[in-house]
Amino acid sequence: MRTVVTMLGCLAVTIGAPGCQRTEAQSSSALRQVAAIRLPGVTGRFDHFAFDPTRQRLFVAALGNNTVEVLDTRTSAHLKSLSGFHEPQGIAVVADLGAVAVANGETSTLQPIDAETFATRWTIDIGGDADNVRYDAVAKRVYVAAVGGLYVVDPAAGKKTGRVPIDGHPESFQLEPTGTGVFANLPGLLRSQLIAADRRSMAVTAHWATQDCGGNYPMALDAGNSRVFIGCRRPARLAMVDTKSGSFVASTDIVGDTDDLFYDDARRRVYVIGGDGFIDVLGRDGDRLQRVSRVSTRGGARTGLWVPSQNRLYVAVPERAGEPAEIRVFETVS
Repeated sequence: MRTVVTMLGCLAVTIGAPGCQRTEAQSSSALRQVAAIRLPGVTGRFDHFAFDPTRQRLFVAALGNNTVEVLDTRTSAHLKSLSGFHEPQGIAVVADLGAVAVANGETSTLQPIDAETFATRWTIDIGGDADNVRYDAVAKRVYVAAVGGLYVVDPAAGKKTGRVPIDGHPESFQLEPTGTGVFANLPGLLRSQLIAADRRSMAVTAHWATQDCGGNYPMALDAGNSRVFIGCRRPARLAMVDTKSGSFVASTDIVGDTDDLFYDDARRRVYVIGGDGFIDVLGRDGDRLQRVSRVSTRGGARTGLWVPSQNRLYVAVPERAGEPAEIRVFETVS
């Protein structure tokens, strides 16, 4: 069943009519909501997303529902709810193989599915609590964060080929697009770190303390300017770090309980999604950060995906107080 809910459609009918939602979302000077795609029967919290540019489809890890939700971004339609997963967390599109790699936290496995038929191709064990997933299209390797480090998988062969050893469970990590560097968040109760490593040598090259920025889960990379953005929960702040020295060059207050953030290089903005019920839009001027807009969402909405080719930010909004789960679609205003 396809479910489509757009803002224009809701304006044409009475609020509360079938297929229309009562939404708390707001437009702002930076983002405007253009659609809200309901996810029938989906409960629990969400984790990460992936975008398939070939088919213009969005894959959403509905962790609490043990499903992967598939959306058509051209029509803002919910296409299919895929079962057979066990706490799906990270997702990455492996475009050259026509596959979507899904990490299962409960079973600590990587499970690629066919991007067209959605059939599982193979399943292999990774490490404990398999989480974030990235694809290196140049080296044709999938990286998975799990207990013990970043695990490397050859997706064509369905085999692990190596590991960047990290003592603990790395959260979000980013791959340098033109180099061999990788940066990973390592949150801790007493000590949080930012890890730098090399994908060629598979060795950690630096451990940098995140100072007073604890609970560092999400991350975005501006490789061209040697900057990495890390979102922290204790306290709720965004930090900008020099990737050559590990020094903090700027920080600012942000929405609480963030689990995803993204850097919009064209507009020099950072989009921070927080479970406290807001998206913070931060403007960047050199090494200065300033909030330029805040958009209301819903409590618990803390993950999403920025798709630069569409100028769109997708945000997962969980079911709350009788309001169904949905994916809200925002476009840039300027």
